[in-house]
Amino acid sequence: MRTALLQSSGRPGSVAENLKVLDEAAGRAAVAGAGLLVAPEMFLTGYAIGDDIARLAGHADGEGADAVAETATRHGLAIAYGYPERSGETVFNSVQLISADGTRLANYRKTHLFGCFERDHFTPGEQPVVQAELNGLRVGFLICYDVEFPENVRAHAVAGTDLLLVPTAQMHPFQFVAESVVPVRAFENQMYVAYVNRVGGEGEFEFVGLSTLAGPDGIARTRAGRGEELLLADVDPAFLAASREANPYLRDRRPGLYGSLV
Repeated sequence: MRTALLQSSGRPGSVAENLKVLDEAAGRAAVAGAGLLVAPEMFLTGYAIGDDIARLAGHADGEGADAVAETATRHGLAIAYGYPERSGETVFNSVQLISADGTRLANYRKTHLFGCFERDHFTPGEQPVVQAELNGLRVGFLICYDVEFPENVRAHAVAGTDLLLVPTAQMHPFQFVAESVVPVRAFENQMYVAYVNRVGGEGEFEFVGLSTLAGPDGIARTRAGRGEELLLADVDPAFLAASREANPYLRDRRPGLYGSLV
């Protein structure tokens, strides 16, 4: 499945403008043959927008989701996007996947919040593994800091995730995560990992870009620079199956020895 990665910070604070950016990217991705477009963490509203997070937070089935579904349907591809999700008085840092026919396939709430900014504005999610079936692949979800915990990605591997989507807001000076950690996660867990970042300055943060889609061999299929880009790379189920057959990591696990980890 050809997968498009939208490396962009959009227009922080403006849902309407971000929907326009997403629509334009979806059009280009569809023309290039993509079946999936992935946008960064908190793309729908912006990340470093302070109290506007709570003001702009929307329900998983709200107006924002309807607008993304219309874009997905019109361009004929699935879209995964980050947004602040409201549930009652609680706000989560979430990612939602909507299919090419406009169906909401999955919604994941970030389980590991990074720093005081996120802990001040969000409640952590409690469901570690969320998956959906898309074009013959089992797609899973994490958000940014989540992927830096090996337990999270291994849980997805054990659950059979083929393609792990990781919308992110990776900031300076932690660019080594995009450059080194993400390809290693893909290799040690035998899956594809799409890591899709924001770019440029936003509030107190400087986002480093470097979005990538890494394969189960630990090699990046595509790698962005530090500016806004739309990247394209293929997720190959046949290559994934062959890699899993050749790599013994998951077969050689001894879970009975790992109880002390928890």
